[in-house]
Amino acid sequence: MPVRFSNPEGVRAPASRYSHAAEVVGPGRRLVISGQVGAAPDGSVPAEGEAQIVQALANLKAILAAHGMGPRDIVKVTVFLTAASLIKPWRSLRDQALEGHAPTSTLLIVAGLADPRFLVEVEAEAFSEA
Repeated sequence: MPVRFSNPEGVRAPASRYSHAAEVVGPGRRLVISGQVGAAPDGSVPAEGEAQIVQALANLKAILAAHGMGPRDIVKVTVFLTAASLIKPWRSLRDQALEGHAPTSTLLIVAGLADPRFLVEVEAEAFSEA
């Protein structure tokens, strides 16, 4: 496998399901995905944070699929939440959507996003051998 995830000794173990490092070795394809928000293809944005998380993850998976990739190809996720109360739902829904895969991860609580309706934004990088 050209991507090796690790949690080296000397660093505190991850607080949830993610890895501290992803080492990409050898040839392959790298896909950098812009931040995905909870907007559906028709432009609608649910008011609830959990529904926005579900939609943002669906958008992320759709982009991966369009490039012949899936959740297990993700090497890095960065998530922006507008409320700490969304951390627990984020982690649960992320674990389901990523099918137990544990890429590297950064989580930030921010004052706001580009549109005041947006409560979550998720960006990712993926790598595939093909």
